[in-house]
Amino acid sequence: MITICRLFKESPHPDEKQRQQLSKQLGLHPRQVKFWFQNRRTQIKAIQERHENSLLKTELEKLKDENKSLREIIQKASCPNCGFANTSRDITGTTDHEQQLKIENARLKAEVEKLKGMVGKNQPGTTSPTASCSTANDQERRSSLDLYTGVFGIDKSKIMDVVDKALEELKQMATSGEPLWVRSVETGREILNYDEYSKEFSVERSSGGQPKRSIEASRESRVVFVDLPRLVQSFMDVNQWKEMFPCLISKAAMVDVISTGEGPNRDGAVQLMFAELQMLTPMVPTREVYFVRYCKQLSSEQWAIVDVSIDNVEDSIDASLIKCRKRPSGCIIEDKSNGHCKVTWVEHLEYQKVTVHSLYRTIVNSGLAFGARHWMSTLQLQCERLVFFMATNVPTKDSTGVATLAGRKSILKLAQRMTWSFCQAIGASSFNSWTKVATKTGEDVRVTSRKNLNEPGEPIGIILCAVSSVWLPVSPGVLFDFLRDDAHRNEWDVMASGGQVQSLANLAKGQDRGNTVSIQTMKTKENSIWVVQDSCTNTYESMVVYAPVDISSMQSVMTGCDSSNVAVLPSGFSILPDGSESRPLVLTTRQDDKNTEGGSLLTVALQVITNSSPTAKLTVESVEPVSTLISRILRNIKTSLQCEDG
Repeated sequence: MITICRLFKESPHPDEKQRQQLSKQLGLHPRQVKFWFQNRRTQIKAIQERHENSLLKTELEKLKDENKSLREIIQKASCPNCGFANTSRDITGTTDHEQQLKIENARLKAEVEKLKGMVGKNQPGTTSPTASCSTANDQERRSSLDLYTGVFGIDKSKIMDVVDKALEELKQMATSGEPLWVRSVETGREILNYDEYSKEFSVERSSGGQPKRSIEASRESRVVFVDLPRLVQSFMDVNQWKEMFPCLISKAAMVDVISTGEGPNRDGAVQLMFAELQMLTPMVPTREVYFVRYCKQLSSEQWAIVDVSIDNVEDSIDASLIKCRKRPSGCIIEDKSNGHCKVTWVEHLEYQKVTVHSLYRTIVNSGLAFGARHWMSTLQLQCERLVFFMATNVPTKDSTGVATLAGRKSILKLAQRMTWSFCQAIGASSFNSWTKVATKTGEDVRVTSRKNLNEPGEPIGIILCAVSSVWLPVSPGVLFDFLRDDAHRNEWDVMASGGQVQSLANLAKGQDRGNTVSIQTMKTKENSIWVVQDSCTNTYESMVVYAPVDISSMQSVMTGCDSSNVAVLPSGFSILPDGSESRPLVLTTRQDDKNTEGGSLLTVALQVITNSSPTAKLTVESVEPVSTLISRILRNIKTSLQCEDG
């Protein structure tokens, strides 16, 4: 026995000649020697796997302890007395930890399931030695992507089955007409015929233990000013995707790569993604969704970007991660040459309903808030913005007050950063911890705070953001034109104090005359103030974002100097239709139809530095002046537009 053990250490896989020699020395049949070696290899492998399992379990316990400590940090991130963010901590960091916790918990759950499987499969005696060795050799030959189990513990083959089926469904959803899609006579929107959809596609039934889910489905098709490779890249690079839709995406992350794809356009790429979807108001909760994105070339001129949730193929996924899920959604992109693409967008969501403020209930329940029209309108606007940014032959009438092309680009870049920051500041994302405050005039004002330690793009210190959303009986077009016009600024802007406002520069960044960046000067009794204003409008929503700037810094930017270090703290307005689409009360041939539209949902947001020291604490006394300022602005707007409360 000593001889055979020594030989096993030297050669655990003896050849036929070695087995014959051992059988003679030990007086055993050669087959007995063969089985002894097989059993010994199985025992050694089982011992190694038990040791690895023990190490993994220890690591899991460490991760759980880390999660517990992170949760305690998050819970302590706001003051239990006043509810304000504790500015002595890095609140942005803790909210980032909160999202990381969810992803990490999913990873932990997947690891636990893998451990259970390993323990069950590799108990001594449960697997034949030959099969065990064969399986081990097969696994060694397979690549890491082929063995993908990822965050949700799902293997690659299942995921590829799901995305292939999702692609076929998306193509049919994007191209079919009636009876699958029916156009509404009142609104002109396409409505999914769900009975027809259920016949055409296999629809999963929710289990009895799950709450009933709501379905949103929408489709929109438009031509956008962008070449196909750049557009495909914008979807497959998570940072570019987030920057393309700042008003819709508050957070985004590529959680895992399932397949890298082929070629420069990543044909066949599959990646697991996370997104937090928002509206530009703290009154509407965000939607968190995990999904797989599949990039596939359909022909020489056509590509598909497919999004689909994969939780339905694995029972062990945490229900908290799938409150919102994507049925096959995405877009079909067709190259129309000359830098144009036709994009057909399908958005198909299944989600658990949550409480929404009465102001926004109609637009959310109608599916407009997170629907295809919103995504396509934003994409169209952002692509136009990119074209105007890159243009070298901008007509003089579209670029007044700036002498050089470099100066124009520098200003447009500053305005884009300003608007992106504004979108991040006013949503209901977990980045922001909102607290409702009482006002003397009864407005619903909510505040949050953050600190800037050393970021050069905004002022250093404690930053307070106050937001209020109201309904106004004025069309979105009329309200947008009023707020962006420098001739009306002194009617609502408290900074102007009724003084004169002049436009120093006006730069077009889109085909609509409302899509402009302007530099305005306000002359008060004490001094002059320069303000950069970014106005954006599309068929879904409009924004007017502005920020006072240092005059000398802005003069440098106008000559073409880098604007990335210019500190701006944007405030502004978000304007939405109220969602009550209906048949018009009268018919008219008037071109100016903006006055016949419905009401508007207006969100006002102010950001101010309450203390230039980032280590200071936010006080209730610093909140009251800002909430009072918002009340005054709203009152001024209502008075000017003759829509006072009545």
